[in-house]
Parts: sequence; C-alpha cells; structure tokens
Amino acid sequence: MGKIDSRYGTDWPSLRDQVSPEEWQARLDLAACYRLLDVYGMTDLIYNHVTLRIPGTEHLLINLYGLLYKEITATSLAKIDVEGNILWKPDTEYGINRSGFVIHGAIHKARPDVAAVLHTHTRAGMAVSTMKCGLLPLTQTTMRFVGHLGYHGYEGPVIDLTERERIVADLGPHDALIMQNHGLLTCGASIQQAFNTMYQLELACQAQVDAMAARTELLIPSAEVLEKTAHLYQPGTRRPYGVLEWHAMLRRLEAEQKNSGYPPYWI
Repeated sequence: MGKIDSRYGTDWPSLRDQVSPEEWQARLDLAACYRLLDVYGMTDLIYNHVTLRIPGTEHLLINLYGLLYKEITATSLAKIDVEGNILWKPDTEYGINRSGFVIHGAIHKARPDVAAVLHTHTRAGMAVSTMKCGLLPLTQTTMRFVGHLGYHGYEGPVIDLTERERIVADLGPHDALIMQNHGLLTCGASIQQAFNTMYQLELACQAQVDAMAARTELLIPSAEVLEKTAHLYQPGTRRPYGVLEWHAMLRRLEAEQKNSGYPPYWI
C-alpha cells in the first residue's frame, strides 16, 4: 500500500485553545452536523457543503474540499468571509469548494436571520428536483413545506457570482429550496434547525419517489388541512424543531464513533 501524502492528511493539532469559546462551540456543532449527514445517508463523496456563521461575526465555517463528511472534525473546518476569502485553514493542500461560498455566502449575506445553510445531492432530492410537479403534499412530513418552499431553476454548476441574486430571490423568506435538476438546500436560525429541516425535506422526497413508483392514484388532503398542518410545523408555532432532537443525535454519534476508525468530530 502506498504512503498517504501528508499534505492531504487529517491529523492537525486541535484549535480548541486558540479560538474563542463561541467559535469552538460553532466548530463542534458544524462538525457534528457533517457527521450526521453521513449517518443519515445524505452525502456525495467529498462534494456539497454546510456553513455556519460564527456568533458575533460575519465569518463562516465550511468544510475543506477533499474530506469525506465522516472525516470532518471541529479543527479541520476552514474559516472564510461571505465572499469566499479564506481567513484560516489547517496546514494542508485542501482548499474550499467555490460553489460553497457562491451559494452559501449569498444567503448568509442576504439573510441575517440565517446562521446555517445546508446543501445536498441525495438520490431522492435530485429525483424530485427533476419533477415538474415539484414536491407534492403527500405525507405529514411533506405538508410542513406547503407555502414554505422555494424553487430555483438550473443554470449550470453554481460558480457564477451573478446567480447569487436569483438564488436568494427564489429562496425568499423560506428555510427550504429545491434547486431544480440539482438538489436540496435548507437554512435556519441554528445548525440544529437547518439540519432538522433538511432531514424532513429529504424524508419527504424519499416518500414521494416511493409513492410515485407504486403507480397508483395518490391521495392529497384538502387545502385547509394542508394549511393547518404547515402552520403547526413552523419553528415558532410549537417549538424550534431540531433543538430537542439534537442531543439524542449527538449521543448516537458518540456511541458510533467508538468503533468507526475515524477521528472523533470533537477534536
């Protein structure tokens, strides 16, 4: 077996004592989110990205372009500004994915209420992104998105800065966006809420693909029921979804980390 090039390794000294407590906690939360996306099957090799704003700053944390999500740790995250300038990263040849700051930087810049942005290329998400009908309100999980979901038309790989305005406009005030012929995007006031929204959106897409594959007549509730259900699942109606669930998911990560062979996310 050939020797692994150290310039592309993952063994970097911990940053814990070199950054503020607020930044370290943000790093822990974001690294955990990356690991959870891997656990729930929402990864695409080394591609895609999740960003989190460091509290009290305009700086963002993002993954290095070259790591699997199951390799990402709190220390391995790069710090950038909303224009994609790298302010700090580990000593490595890895950089960042241009699409990460083109898409994410635009949303963070336009939406001060947004702390975190997730973008995925899952099989079910990509499938629904190709459907003219869009996301259908077939299940309770999907109904939370009725009136709270944007659509953005495909313009090619997102590397053109001029597309930023259209992405922001198509997202509007929502926390979820289907990027047509591309994938899914969610955002939120916290990483916990943004992850929960992505989990639910992904589940909704999976259910739609399965239901449509059954090739039978589909049942959609009345407009009144859809509106009521969507309202009840908004973050401010009953509770901020994702926060209560987060601690249970961290316990799962900690338990599974012991035999994974990968470094724990909290270093």
